[in-house]
Amino acid sequence: MDDDSGAGVGVLARALRVLECFTDDEPVLSASRLSELTGLSSSTLHRLLAQLTAYGLLTRAPGHGYTIGVRLWELGELSPLSLRLRETALPHMLRLYEATGENVHLAVLDAPTPETAIALFVGRVTGQGSIPTLSRMGGRHPLHTTGVGKALLSTRDDAWLARYFSVPLERETTHSITSEAELRAELARAQARGFATTREEMTLGNVSVAAPLTRVEGLPPIAIGTVVSLEHADERRLGGLVVQAAKELGRALRSPQQSH
Repeated sequence: MDDDSGAGVGVLARALRVLECFTDDEPVLSASRLSELTGLSSSTLHRLLAQLTAYGLLTRAPGHGYTIGVRLWELGELSPLSLRLRETALPHMLRLYEATGENVHLAVLDAPTPETAIALFVGRVTGQGSIPTLSRMGGRHPLHTTGVGKALLSTRDDAWLARYFSVPLERETTHSITSEAELRAELARAQARGFATTREEMTLGNVSVAAPLTRVEGLPPIAIGTVVSLEHADERRLGGLVVQAAKELGRALRSPQQSH
């Protein structure tokens, strides 16, 4: 149904509907594809596309398509997740990368509600020798199948987890843990040792080790971790490294220079 006929639905809501159509799989979309995805009428959609393009929120692409515009990226970089968290974290992520030679991920808990919570990846350091991963900055991944996700889950209280587990957990690989009892046991282990692990639960052949930061005022819950190949996974060594990185980053984020 076209939102033109929906009472109380404004231009901003329709514009957001258009912008949310763009994904990793479809970063370039035609007007016809956007019409199909949004259900907006041709006239409404073309007005929106013209406005979004004029303001730089969308950009025309070759072949009559549209992509996310530079202005939207520019505004996004003013978020505390970029301006405060990622910029402060980068030196710590680089040190962790130098110590491991593997992917380093920085993620936050994006949780409008526990039932819809995910791990939002806000930073990544990788190199030519690093094992391939599915993550990217701005990518969203399940909490229960990622190292940073489990680390974030280990910081939640029982009431929060009860709501989180009210929604069935999806299986990403044959090794994914979807049982509440098993995952709660994993979280208890993570709390006891200070870091969480996943073994081939998001991507086959990969092991992730991650640690949560203690809470930082003004930012959502944060975790830092590394992803290595199964044959190179020394979890005890990696656990010590990510726990140290989490402590040092937490101190840096809470320093007086970062209070603005």
